Amino acid sequence: MKLRKQVTVCGGAIFCVAVFSLYLMLDRVQHDPARRQNGGNFPRSQISVLQNRIEQLEQLLEENHEIISHIKDSVMELTDTGAVSPSGHLPFKSANGSWVLPFDGRPTYLFIKPQDCQLAAGGHTQADVQMLDVYSLLKFDNPDGGVWKQGFEITYEPAEWDNEPLQVFVVPHSHNDPGWIKTFDKYFTDQTQHILNNMVVKLAEDPRRKFIWSEISFFSKWWETADVQKQEAMRKLILGGQLEIVTGGWVMTDEANVHYFAMIDQLIEGHQWLEGNLGVTPSSGWAVDPFGHSATMPYLLKRANLTSMLIQRVHYSIKKHFASTRSLEFMWRQAWDTGSSTDIFCHMMPFYSYDVPHTCGPDPKICCQFDFKRLPGGRVNCPWKVPPKTVVEANVAERAQLLLDQYRKKSKLYRSKVLLVPLGDDFRYDKALEWDQQYINYQKLFDYMNSHPELHVQAQFGTLSDYFNAVYKANGVAQGSRPPDYPVLSGDFFAYADREDHYWTGYFTSRPFYKSLDRVIESHLRGAEILYSLAVANARHAGMEGRYPVSDYGLLVDARRSVALFQHHDAITGTAKENVVVDYGSKLLRSLIGLKRVIINAAHFLVMKNKEFYRFYQTEPFLETDDRRATQDSLPQRTLIELDPAGPRYLVLFNPLEQERLCAVTVLVNTVRVRVLTEDGQTVPVQLSAQWSSATQMSAEVFEVKKKVSCRTAYIKRKDDPQEVKVHMQFMVYGTRPSKDKSGAYLFLPDGKAKLYSQKEPPVVRVVEGPLFSEVVTHYQHFQQSVRINNVPGVDGSSIDISTVVDIRDQTNKELAMRLVTDIQSGEVFYTDLNGFQIQPRRRHQKLPLQANFYPMPSQAYIQDSHHRLTLHTAQSLGVSSLESGQLEVIMDRRLMQDDNRGLGQGLKDNKKTVNRFRLLLESRSTGNKMTDSWTTSFPSILSHMTNAALNHDVLALPVLPKRRGIPPLQTFSPLKSFLPCDVHLLNLRSIQKQTPSPYTALILHRLALDCSLEAQNLGFNCTTTQGQLSVSGLFRNLELQLLQPVSLTLMHSSAPLANDSSISLDPMEISAFKLKLR
Repeated sequence: MKLRKQVTVCGGAIFCVAVFSLYLMLDRVQHDPARRQNGGNFPRSQISVLQNRIEQLEQLLEENHEIISHIKDSVMELTDTGAVSPSGHLPFKSANGSWVLPFDGRPTYLFIKPQDCQLAAGGHTQADVQMLDVYSLLKFDNPDGGVWKQGFEITYEPAEWDNEPLQVFVVPHSHNDPGWIKTFDKYFTDQTQHILNNMVVKLAEDPRRKFIWSEISFFSKWWETADVQKQEAMRKLILGGQLEIVTGGWVMTDEANVHYFAMIDQLIEGHQWLEGNLGVTPSSGWAVDPFGHSATMPYLLKRANLTSMLIQRVHYSIKKHFASTRSLEFMWRQAWDTGSSTDIFCHMMPFYSYDVPHTCGPDPKICCQFDFKRLPGGRVNCPWKVPPKTVVEANVAERAQLLLDQYRKKSKLYRSKVLLVPLGDDFRYDKALEWDQQYINYQKLFDYMNSHPELHVQAQFGTLSDYFNAVYKANGVAQGSRPPDYPVLSGDFFAYADREDHYWTGYFTSRPFYKSLDRVIESHLRGAEILYSLAVANARHAGMEGRYPVSDYGLLVDARRSVALFQHHDAITGTAKENVVVDYGSKLLRSLIGLKRVIINAAHFLVMKNKEFYRFYQTEPFLETDDRRATQDSLPQRTLIELDPAGPRYLVLFNPLEQERLCAVTVLVNTVRVRVLTEDGQTVPVQLSAQWSSATQMSAEVFEVKKKVSCRTAYIKRKDDPQEVKVHMQFMVYGTRPSKDKSGAYLFLPDGKAKLYSQKEPPVVRVVEGPLFSEVVTHYQHFQQSVRINNVPGVDGSSIDISTVVDIRDQTNKELAMRLVTDIQSGEVFYTDLNGFQIQPRRRHQKLPLQANFYPMPSQAYIQDSHHRLTLHTAQSLGVSSLESGQLEVIMDRRLMQDDNRGLGQGLKDNKKTVNRFRLLLESRSTGNKMTDSWTTSFPSILSHMTNAALNHDVLALPVLPKRRGIPPLQTFSPLKSFLPCDVHLLNLRSIQKQTPSPYTALILHRLALDCSLEAQNLGFNCTTTQGQLSVSGLFRNLELQLLQPVSLTLMHSSAPLANDSSISLDPMEISAFKLKLR
């Protein structure tokens, strides 16, 4: 077998582009309603309106002139290559040894308006508390705080509540992990169904009883098995305010490793289920267990119309600092927001845990006495050796006083005289007995407190929103508004430590095989959603609704829910038991197979030239998949295209991105005699390479290369940049501590600095050189690395492809890291992304232990100085740091033989052979553009955004299966009539199913913020920006837009529909959703 590279080019004539740009701009002046409004009152001042129009026209002509000059430059480049093929065939090698390809110098233009760069160039948020400053300020010492070990002694004056009584809301809850020690289904069978069954009965016994629930994955499963009476009883409890659904996501998502596409999708899945089955709209967020908190989450909750949120797992030193300044409640604002539109009210819990001993007040020994599940005779007791007592008339006064003292001390840490006291723990309330123990005893305590006015307290059960609403009321502000004098905070809460130097930074990498699989499936889910929506709309347009397989929608739902489940904070984190990991993996693989079927079926319909010939056969697909996975833990095998002399094979390529792209596509064939033609018969340049069955063995035994080298230093320079940047790649190994506390699934506790990876035998090195790509493949005992340079203009040719196959299954307590050592003067500052959505500047602190300086890297990390920026883009989430100036370091895999005492009870011993994929991008800073590291924001360039998108969304190569009856005529399907502005990302085009099939689709768009101070490169496609303006009606080819309605991010809240020909407007960084009806 041979490996063949095929290059796909999507382009248009330069003249047409130029003419149409001019035409569209002139047209926009006449028809843009926003511009018409700017013209003033036409009858009263015709001259000024005419003057305005002329000025607009002049501006547009000037913009167009710039575009044409860009094109002219490109044409000059094209003619200046001066290379002529001796034979007339391309590709060929020129006299200087470089390859000449047919698309070298292909004319494209990049035109980004200065206004579209203003977020990166302009001001930043006005926050009272900036987390970067907090990190610089704190000592991160750990003195003994007394009963509140990590805090301080809290005192109060008894008369403090005389004028305004303390309001206490005790909020019963049960934290249900959708998989951790047991699988999702086992947890449901053993515990969760009993919690929900008891809830229906026990809450109904007393209208004063309240409860909150968050995980819709479990709730929906219960609902499906419940009878009509139970469903009605549950609905009544929710509508009556006794049960509140908090957050309402499919899961309580991890916030470190997850990509924002999946964060949004699991929130939509939960909210759409709630809307369809209960008509409920959540207003408060509840996140008690994610291991650190991302600034992306408050933004998404705010866009989904939630007004308040709660977080818990924050570094104990930060909690102490916030408690001492009474800043535990704040408005959380995005770092780029110069106003306050992204603000959301956030409550941070002050103590060690969300369990009962750490929620009533600072003293866990006392609080544990008020966890009535721990009454003597039960299976759980208090580690502080003082058990709870049943509340009776003889002891109620003493018990109430003891508890009230804790309530008062806790309330001193907050600014209002309203107190939140959660009452619950993992999988609590699964027995009817516990409902009685907690609710009956607490009600006696409340009744006593409330009947004694001299105590100045009003205590009751409440929901989370009952608490938040009381805080707003006490401060005299509307729901979700900033109370007077409450601080504004900007930043995030990574890394998390719960005690001593136990930093939860290991899970940023734990089980990287599944972190990688998750991202592959996310890309497939997005692609399948978009193609399904387009296929259904096109089938409706062609009057063929009945012939398209709308049953594929069931496969989409299954995949949405499997991906959503995996965003849970013990799934994608790699912190579940081994059998639970297998269960997640099996669900993901089933979904991936289903998604490939949806893509194949939609692509089949869309590429048919004559839709009358379209026939769908369940058992006889038209297309093959691009690859296959034998099991949930195996790497993919590419589909082999078997060629024979009988006739050609056809290949359909699917580009999931909204922009055209020029890229190399890999397929496997069974012969060296290959020619590739485009749809219209043009020959496409190919590069044939060997398939290798081992480090030194070619599968077809064509040639064998074996070289020995030990040096891995390279110089990277851009073709058009005389400056070189030295990049030395090292592989490093961390061990774990010899002491009692060792690294595990959650914690990274290294035994000191990393040591250089070494092996006795020198590595095997293979070098491949060709017209489309050249690569060096190096085989070591525990990893195999390929470094590839693509010889194509545009995005793919601007960065270096790095792919590392890691296999450390024979290691013991070792972690493998890849370190880049450069001469970039980055100092102690580096940058990591949060959830693929935004960039967070980081500062390396010497006062912190090594493991504290690691952060999650879901999509990219970079270092920079006044001349260069070096970005490592990643296709899977991993832990990253910069431990010295000029360095970037990524943990690739970790194999750990012991538990780290956080409840899992296992180490990490189920490692897989894993492929970690990266792109390394070097960019030069334009002359005159100075960089500053004092800013709290940073943004990627347009090239960097496109590089990341290309890495995370591969082109899918789908072979057409040979047919006895021959292949009907096929044609390219281009859904977009006009390309989106290149700073607008099509996040999803998600079918909204109210009926089968639904005519409604959710269009979710994200406007990217750009750093334009880095030198613009040829992107390989025409790139323009429009200041966030977009005409949706002119977007889709052959489809009529019948509804354009702005909706909240999870589609629950609707605004008035816009006129179908309206232009929508997005601010930089904004994510917006619209409900469309297309036919």
